[in-house]
Amino acid sequence: CISFLFGVTAAYGIGRFTIPGKNILILLFLVTQMMPATLLLTPLYLTFSKIGLLNTYLAPALAISSGSIPFVVITLRPYFMSVPRELDDAARIDGCNALTAFLLIMVPIIQSGLITIVVITFLHGWNDLIYSMTFNVSEAMRPLTANINRFMNKYGTKWNMIMAYGMILVIPVTLAFVFLQKYIVGGLTSGAVKG
Repeated sequence: CISFLFGVTAAYGIGRFTIPGKNILILLFLVTQMMPATLLLTPLYLTFSKIGLLNTYLAPALAISSGSIPFVVITLRPYFMSVPRELDDAARIDGCNALTAFLLIMVPIIQSGLITIVVITFLHGWNDLIYSMTFNVSEAMRPLTANINRFMNKYGTKWNMIMAYGMILVIPVTLAFVFLQKYIVGGLTSGAVKG
């Protein structure tokens, strides 16, 4: 939700408005996408420790969002650029400001891109292991995907339980893909029209 809110609005601003240093900003977003999570782990841990966010649900959410926002911006920017500028002019003539034009005109037009982003960022958060296990020492606060190590101990690995647990974890992802498949495929192809 955090990455969706900030990422979509940032992509709209970068895609539709003239911003000084826009190319450098886009390059910075691309560079952050190339950084591995382990590179950000220590600075984030120290920051969260200083502000008292360790062992809270907010710490992994903020860490995951910090990696998802650049992806959302880079992916959605072409969607906003592909929408004709005449729609903005028509919305302004009809009395819309930048915010209402964004909410009433742009968001419905790029609906397939938004659904694609929601699914991919959900998968990014759902599959997170490193942030959840680092920032939450208490096992009770970890998400389901980070608790698979409960079946591995000094007495051995319980493969049958790991496989059963893995099947349960795959259900939400499978359902999301089955029901949103047409939006995901359409969203991935239609966003590549203009770069």
